[in-house]
Amino acid sequence: MDPSTETTVTSVASLELKTRRAQFQTQTSTVDARRRHAVCVRRAFKKYGPKKNPNVILDGLNMTVPKGTIYGLLGASGCGKTTLLSCIVGRRRLNSGEIWVLGGQPGSEGSGVPGPRVGYMPQEIALYGEFSIRETFIYFGWIAGMTTEQVDSKLDFLLKFLELPSENRFVKNLSGGQQRRVSFAAALLADPELLILDEPTVGVDPVLRKSIWDHLVQITKDGNKTIIITTHYIEETRQAGIIGLMRGGKFLAEESPKRLMEMHRLDTLEEVFLKLSRRQNMGLRRRSSILVSVTGVSPEANVDDEMSGEFGDNVSISSRRKSIVVTEEEIAAVLPPAEVGGKSKFKMLNPTHMKALIWKNFLWMWRNVGIMLFIIGLPVLQIILFCVSIGKDPTGLTLAIVNNELIDSKEPCIPTVGCNWTRLSCRFLEHLQKREVQYLPYDTDGEARYAVEKGWAWAALSFTANYSESLMDRLELGSTADNETLVFSDLNIVMDMSNQQIGQLLQRDILYSYQDFAKEVTVACNYRAKFTDIPIDFRTPVYGSKDPNFTDFAAPGVILTIIFFLSVALTSGAMLLERNEGLLERSLVAGVSGTEILFGQVVTQFVVMTGQTVMVLIVAFAVFDITCEGDLAWVTTLTILTGLCGMCFGFVVACSCENERSATYMAMGSFLPIVMLCGIIWPIEGMNPILRYISYLLPLTKSTESFRSMLARGWSISEPTVYEGFIATFVWIIIFQTVAILLIKFKKG
Repeated sequence: MDPSTETTVTSVASLELKTRRAQFQTQTSTVDARRRHAVCVRRAFKKYGPKKNPNVILDGLNMTVPKGTIYGLLGASGCGKTTLLSCIVGRRRLNSGEIWVLGGQPGSEGSGVPGPRVGYMPQEIALYGEFSIRETFIYFGWIAGMTTEQVDSKLDFLLKFLELPSENRFVKNLSGGQQRRVSFAAALLADPELLILDEPTVGVDPVLRKSIWDHLVQITKDGNKTIIITTHYIEETRQAGIIGLMRGGKFLAEESPKRLMEMHRLDTLEEVFLKLSRRQNMGLRRRSSILVSVTGVSPEANVDDEMSGEFGDNVSISSRRKSIVVTEEEIAAVLPPAEVGGKSKFKMLNPTHMKALIWKNFLWMWRNVGIMLFIIGLPVLQIILFCVSIGKDPTGLTLAIVNNELIDSKEPCIPTVGCNWTRLSCRFLEHLQKREVQYLPYDTDGEARYAVEKGWAWAALSFTANYSESLMDRLELGSTADNETLVFSDLNIVMDMSNQQIGQLLQRDILYSYQDFAKEVTVACNYRAKFTDIPIDFRTPVYGSKDPNFTDFAAPGVILTIIFFLSVALTSGAMLLERNEGLLERSLVAGVSGTEILFGQVVTQFVVMTGQTVMVLIVAFAVFDITCEGDLAWVTTLTILTGLCGMCFGFVVACSCENERSATYMAMGSFLPIVMLCGIIWPIEGMNPILRYISYLLPLTKSTESFRSMLARGWSISEPTVYEGFIATFVWIIIFQTVAILLIKFKKG
């Protein structure tokens, strides 16, 4: 090789080695900075809304919170403080930028954030009003891994320190200020490394406010505790080590309170904030900086330059790692514990968390026993209403009668007996009246038709003057009867068919009454009983009754629909209640996973739903004697599984919707397609072919078929139609539960 070429290659290799060393040193200093600081936020950008018109909440924000200090986050409502805190505790994601908390990224395995390393007090009270103060502490203590004895030992101190009433007082019976102090105490309970307090002193009297601040200063003296506190009282943050003045998603300044007032030669922090706000409006925003005594960077230094020194031209740490070849020992020496590779200790369900969640859910239900009795009793009331109002034959129907066999319509229509071929019309009407109908006599066909047109009668029946003679001739002459005899022996009926059910049932009653009437007359005159029968013999059905009713047909779908949608309402309502009051958010920040919350709800709501199922089935089968030919154990099992499916769908609704209104719309929007397309009120075979295929993709179609086959046919689990319903329900449970877990895990604003 040419010496000059060899020299060039050596120079390039040496330069590359120096570059790698410099990059590694930069990475080392960056990680060291993260270790020194409790919270590092770099170039944080967060927006909501559409791309064309976004609402920017955080705009390239940089924030540094050293360990062992109180950091006061100040700003007007709507400036982005709460959003920033939610990102710090791992409950929201930035659109761009990076956040490091206690040496790790929030939400990463092993970081402890969210988790017991962070104590969080949100703006909302976020407490269970039905719990006593002690029960509230037990719940949050168990989540943090504390024992009941440890909770009780901290309880006495917190009650005295925060001047709270008896530990047995319910939260809902406390004043607003007392509730905020309980919320504050819950954040202090587990002695976390990082304490994040969102407006903790609102509604607190000045004396207690000073006591709280003195305590916060005291617990940060040893350097092991860090506090981020937001407040509207700007002047109370004079005791903070650093304050960040925030406006419009940006920091106006990040200094110690004393240094900030000295720099701007003003006597109050409020005046400093107003001055910096005016500068921001004029486009003269001062860049954030850190106090020399805390961070080692001079106030005049450009902190953004420091940031670029740490991260270098917006290149992420992960991309730099790819370009640096280092040993595992070197990585382990540099990276904090949360970033070192190794086997994950993550557990899907934490037994301590599950104990706390299930205890909390059952305690809430016990304290709301009236509501729970209503929830259990509501499906019973619905099945009672269904059995009482649906499927019964209509009675009291009015018929307009024109009987020309009588001299006058007001003349009594007295039927004959035996083999008497006179006044057969009266004999027929006697049989029809057994069907519980009412008669309105008229003189002419026109009057009777007018009664039907006006809605006074459901049908008009007209008999000719020689009806009886013509009917006798028709039977005796048979095929030789003339046309006039056939016409005069007809019973002429004009009906109102606007109501299909009433019209068809009335037609059935008229036909059955005529068959009974004809059989009675022919038998009385020594004809065979079958002489007047239609030559079709409907024998005993293989399944079902010879005279089926709509109640037995609709009952399977109605029972499953009641259980399914009440489970949807119960679970989605419980989840939305917790989320909208901040309870769900607080539990998640405390370290409970979305999976644990869902399974905790499944356990408790399953108990309620099982009670609903048992009560509904008892009322349906024991009280109203709905047909049940199958094994009651399998019937009960399928009903419970359908309720569990509804619970899982309720979780999806709660995780998808932001409030009760949108959840109601989603639940109601799914109710109509399921009821109409799952064969509940009309057979699937009568649907459009395309809809028929769609119906099989709905959660209640197969289960309704399976349920109906067990009730009406008595089929066992070995029949495909039956076990396919169980399989389909299991599949939907898995689908809904998976979707709910993914939503609660990844749906962060």
